[in-house]
Amino acid sequence: MSAQALVETALPLELVRRGKVRDVYAVDADRLLLVTTDRISAFDVVMHEAIPYKGVVLTQLTAWWLGQLTGTLSHHLITADTDAIIREVPSLAPHREALAGRSMLTWRADVVPIECVIRGYITGSAWKEYQASGTLAGEALAVGLRESDRLKPSIFSPATKAETGHDENITINTVVERVGPDTAATLEHLARTVYAFGRDTAEPRGIIVADTKFEFGWRNGELLLIDEVLTPDSSRFWPADQYEPGRGQPSFDKQPLRDWLDVERRAGRWNGEAPPPTLPPEVIEATSVRYRDAFRRITGAPLDFSRLGLPQPA
Repeated sequence: MSAQALVETALPLELVRRGKVRDVYAVDADRLLLVTTDRISAFDVVMHEAIPYKGVVLTQLTAWWLGQLTGTLSHHLITADTDAIIREVPSLAPHREALAGRSMLTWRADVVPIECVIRGYITGSAWKEYQASGTLAGEALAVGLRESDRLKPSIFSPATKAETGHDENITINTVVERVGPDTAATLEHLARTVYAFGRDTAEPRGIIVADTKFEFGWRNGELLLIDEVLTPDSSRFWPADQYEPGRGQPSFDKQPLRDWLDVERRAGRWNGEAPPPTLPPEVIEATSVRYRDAFRRITGAPLDFSRLGLPQPA
C-alpha cells in the first residue's frame, strides 16, 4: 500500500461495513466516517490491485456536487476536509495519510433499500432488456429505440440494492409496495432533481450523464441524499464529442479496465469470475488517468493534490 493507492483501512473506530469500495466507520450515535479506498471492481469481481487516486476522485467529486446542491436538497455530508474531520475525531490524527482527500464525515441516516436510478439514455441492462422484450422492468418502452438513444423524458428506473452481483430492476409499483406512495413519490422527485442538475451542469462541459443512481436515507423525518453522488462509479459519463447513437459509448470510468478484461476473457485467460487476473501497470495507470480526467472536466479544474495533502501524480 502507498499513499496513492489505498486498498484497506484499519481505523480506531467501529467498522460498520466494508463494501466493494468504501469502509464505513461509526464515529458516534449520530455520525459516520466514510473512507473511499482505491479498490475497484469490474464485472462484479473486485480486482487485487488498487487504482491510485480513485478514492480521492470519488470523494472530492461527491463533495463538490453536494456543495453545488446545498440549498436545493438536504444531504448527509458534514465535511470532507481532513483537518476538520481530525478536529472532530482526534483519535484519527495518526491516520491522516489514509484519510487525506478520501474521507467524509456524515450524518447517520436510515437507508432506504432502493437504488434510485435515473436513465437519460438507453444503455447497459436497460438496453439488454429492451432488445429482448421492448420493456424496462417489465414496462413497455417506445418502439424503435437504438442503443444509446436519448430517452425523452428520462426514466425513473428503481432497483433493489445488492451487496454482491447486479442490482435488480423493479417497477415503481414495487417501490410503492415497499416504502409507500408518499416516500416513492419523494424519492422519484429528488432523484430527478439531482439528475437534471447534474445533466445540465455536465453538458456544457462536454460530458453526457447517460444514467446515474442515488441513495437516500431518513434522518429526523427528512430524506437525505447519501453515499456518492454523480461520480464515475455511480454514473455513466460519456464524452459528448464522441456520442453516436446505435452503438455502445466510451465512458469516463473504468473503461480501460473493462476493455482489457474483455480481451482476457475472449482469449480464454480469464473465466470472468474470482480470482481476477493480475492487472498490468499500464491498465492501472490508464484507469487512474480516466478518473482524474472526469473530475477535471466536470468541476472545471484538476484535483488540487497539494491542498489535500497528497503527492502530485507523476
